[in-house]
Amino acid sequence: MQFELKLPAVFNAADYFVDRNIREGKGNKVAVKCQDRSFTYAQIQEGVNRFGNALRSLGIRMEDRVALLLLDTEIYPQSFFGAIKIGAVPICLNTLMRSKDYEYFLNDSRARILVVDESLLDWINPVRSNLRFLENIIVVNGAGQTGDLSFSELVSKQSAALEAAPTSPDDACFWLYSSGSTGQPKGTVHLQHDMIFAAETYGKQVLKIREDDVCFSAAKLFFAYGLGNGLYFPFSVGATAVYLPDRPAPESVFETVRQHKPTLYFGVPTLFGYMLEKKGELPGVRLCISAGEALPPEIFKRWRERFGVEIMDGIGSTEMAHIYISNRQGEARIGSTGKIVPGYEARIVDENFHDLPDGEIGTLLVKGDSGAAYYWNKHEKTKETMLGAWLNSGDKFYRDAEGFFYYVGRTNDMLKVGGIWVSPIEVEACLMEHPAVLECGVTGAPDDENLIKPKAFVVLKEAYKYSPELEKDIKAYVKKTLAHYKYPRWIEFVDALPKTATGKIKRFQLKEGGKEAAIN
Repeated sequence: MQFELKLPAVFNAADYFVDRNIREGKGNKVAVKCQDRSFTYAQIQEGVNRFGNALRSLGIRMEDRVALLLLDTEIYPQSFFGAIKIGAVPICLNTLMRSKDYEYFLNDSRARILVVDESLLDWINPVRSNLRFLENIIVVNGAGQTGDLSFSELVSKQSAALEAAPTSPDDACFWLYSSGSTGQPKGTVHLQHDMIFAAETYGKQVLKIREDDVCFSAAKLFFAYGLGNGLYFPFSVGATAVYLPDRPAPESVFETVRQHKPTLYFGVPTLFGYMLEKKGELPGVRLCISAGEALPPEIFKRWRERFGVEIMDGIGSTEMAHIYISNRQGEARIGSTGKIVPGYEARIVDENFHDLPDGEIGTLLVKGDSGAAYYWNKHEKTKETMLGAWLNSGDKFYRDAEGFFYYVGRTNDMLKVGGIWVSPIEVEACLMEHPAVLECGVTGAPDDENLIKPKAFVVLKEAYKYSPELEKDIKAYVKKTLAHYKYPRWIEFVDALPKTATGKIKRFQLKEGGKEAAIN
């Protein structure tokens, strides 16, 4: 389905998502709730303007990069949109990384400013002397080291009035770094029109987001999924965003839902699974949304039975800014990722990029105007992934005759067992149906004859303990449910699975490490 944005030649995303709400009379509407604090759109606009003026006072100009290493609080929209409003380019950095990662991000991007929460400064301090392009560090909720700038002191001195820079819809707007699950993270450059395209398509036509909605995303603002959920989707309609600065443990998520009564709750499959093991309710939630990793059918069914609310599964990417294939409320097809989001197009192709018929597994190509312009300083990778108007997702899918898409794994995760392709997603979904399994990951491992067979890494629910009998029972369940060649020859029981910040299982780490827990 075609969808065309008609934007003026001069367009600034901060003006659209923040100032427009003021012009439309929503200045006194609550924009952000964080713990026991609330902020109106007028207060957020004032913070945006003061921060934009603060950046200008430090010599930041249009197109300069400003790195944000921040927790999910009211400071995030002020810093993010404050940079955009003056034509600078904020870079949302993952708060779960380590010093060497931040050294790479900051040198690769050549950011001149870093805005960092004081609680994360210890990851920056060891590499300060190696940061070749950084000129100023602005510390939120603290003072930092000598020479660092206090966020609160800096912005308090600035004017609350700021005119938006005359950017165009095709100017650089913000960066996101890819998760790096398939190599070195890539700086993904998004343009001024990308957020509004995603908001007008997925936000309004799939979520059907309204001004009276309250959005709570356990998925953090520093990556693509969370940035839409918790920032530009609610701001696109003058709704309210709820922020949780802490890590989203089930207990804190339930408490946040109890306190702020969100109507839209955005999570990831792992968190949904852990929440099912804990006590809690979802008062006021009209819809739950999942992305980051395929949603196991068992979690969908158990969640709906317990809470009476569907989890609407979808798939998106850093490169496409947000979700481009999704189920719809009341029309979810269990086990499917859903149908194409209005405004996007999808193709399933073979290794020669020829279109495949329905039912055949191939590589998913996707097209839509929220797609990134390029990878920063990664020319060859840009050419491999961004094929003109089409993006090579690297994901394996098939589509049925009704237009539903089914995810079967990453291109490099598929297993060939006895000459037959096996999807680790299918095996994982079957394992998840066993009452003892909380979550799992499946990879390929060589047997005694160096032939690849499925191997499972399993996290047990709290009520279960490992035993040889339990292991045999889990294998027998898969053998009974799936074709015999698909059952895991080995099961390794682990406390947790390695994952990216977006919730994707790092299967390459599972392949590399861990002792064998069992044979046959």
